[in-house]
Parts: sequence; C-alpha cells; structure tokens
Amino acid sequence: MPEFSRRRFLTIFAAAGTFSTVPFASQAQHPVRTWKGVAMGSAASISLAHPNADEVLSRATRELERLENIFSLYRKDSTLAQLNRNGVIDAPPFEFLECLGVCGTINRASGGLFDPTVQSLWDLYAQNYSQGRPPKDALIRETLSRTGWDKVVINQSRVSYKKPNMAMTLNGIAQGYVADRIAMMLRHNGLNNVLINTGEFAAIGGHPDGQDWHISIDTGLGIRKEKVFLRDDALATSSPNGTFFDQAGLVGHILDPRTGRPAPARRETVSVTAPKAAVADGLSTAICLMNKTKAEKLLEQFQGAKMV
Repeated sequence: MPEFSRRRFLTIFAAAGTFSTVPFASQAQHPVRTWKGVAMGSAASISLAHPNADEVLSRATRELERLENIFSLYRKDSTLAQLNRNGVIDAPPFEFLECLGVCGTINRASGGLFDPTVQSLWDLYAQNYSQGRPPKDALIRETLSRTGWDKVVINQSRVSYKKPNMAMTLNGIAQGYVADRIAMMLRHNGLNNVLINTGEFAAIGGHPDGQDWHISIDTGLGIRKEKVFLRDDALATSSPNGTFFDQAGLVGHILDPRTGRPAPARRETVSVTAPKAAVADGLSTAICLMNKTKAEKLLEQFQGAKMV
C-alpha cells in the first residue's frame, strides 16, 4: 500500500543570510545552505549557515535515516513495523519510548482523541475503499474493539499490545518528534539559527539574517495570507481533508477513536505552535476532532501551545 501523507504542502520563504555563532571557530559570515529531501514520507529540508555546512548536514541526514528506521510505518524492519507485525518489541530504542511517552500525555489530555492505535481502522478503510466501498458497520465495531491506548503496555524493556491484531501509527506525531531530535542534536553541537522541516517545523533561534523564520501554509485552497514566524519554536499542521480514502474526496483520513468514523471537516487545516514539534504535531491532530472550545481547553494544558 502506498504511503499517504496527512499534511498539506508547507512552503518556506527564507532569504539567504549569515551565521556567526560557531563554536571553536572565528566569527565569520557564511551563506545559508539548505538540504532538501524526503523524511517520514514528507518533503523535508534543513537550512543553516556554518563553515562546515556539508559535514553538519550529512550528520543530520544520517540521523534522519536512523530515526526513520525506528518510526516508519512502511519500512518492514522499523521498530514500529516490528511491533505491529509481532504485537511486541523487546529492548525498544530510547527514542521510541520517549515518543510513546509524549503520545500518552496527549492522549490523556485530549480525553483519548489522540490515539495512535487507530491504524487497524485506517487499514480497514483503506482496504475497503480500494475496492470502491465503505467498510460495514460490523467490521468497524470489531476493529474498534482492537484499538485504545489503554491496550498498549509500555516499559523500558518491552512494548506490547494487550490484544492480537492491533496496530499503531505514529504519523500524527513522529514527524514532529524527529524534528525535535534533529534540533537537539544540532543544539548540542553548538549550532544556532537553523530551520528543520520534517513535514513539521522546528526552529533553533531565528534566521541567520536576524529575522524570524517565515513559514507560509498551503490550506489546500491556496497559500494562507498570514505567515507564521518562528524563533526557538515549532509548528505543526494537520488537515482532516489532507488525504481521502474515497475517490470522490468525501471521506477524510483522520479517524475518530471513539466512533471509528472519519473526522468531520470542521476547518481546512489546523496549525499549532509549541516549544516542541512533537507536542504541536500531536495537538494539531487531536484538534481536528474538536470544536473550538475543547481545542482551547486542550491547548491550555501545554505551556506555550497555541493555534495560529
């Protein structure tokens, strides 16, 4: 089955600039370098200014590859794929456990609306609509009985499912988490003024020219007029109608874990900023299933998080 991205395309508008805070190097001006590629199923990029930009970007892309081998839903030997295939994974990587910890926090805060265990439902819809028909109610109910974050057992040595034939997707949070990990690695190496895009954005400082990073969002109906400005902040965007199961474009891909039904199209996109991209990512996913009042109450539980 092909990999579908739940994100709308996000366009970065960033002019070239200079970078001068390089550890163990003299103050100097360096042009902004941008690596572009694909990570976690989305267009990705890393923009920075550094005298050894090629080496830094090479290390960052190797780390992206390592993290994708943990979180990818579609690489058969990834940690997540092994868990879904076997129902258990022993000695899970630290990053996998840390990301699941963030999942649990947002799951509780959202009253269960953010729930990565809906992957079996996603598969049910994808398989049925590939044959031109919706899934039957009885199949939705049966599949729904194999979902629920409370059915995931997590400890330092093992992650497992309480029921057979469960499956998890981290597509609603892993892109943000991976951006955070790359940002942390670069910070620890003394870099500043970096923009990481893994489908979600994490900014270390601002643009090397002294301004904020300017992000424009494609709502699906066009580029949004208001730009988002990032400096030591993160941005994530989700859309109930980013991908459709049906050819008519009526059945969106974000599923309500309470009912097993697709989320209603309340708005074109949901964009959230927060100090961490993983948090912004998970919150934007959950808010697709909420009205404005509930969304505001959810955001209040996370310092620095807001809709933009």
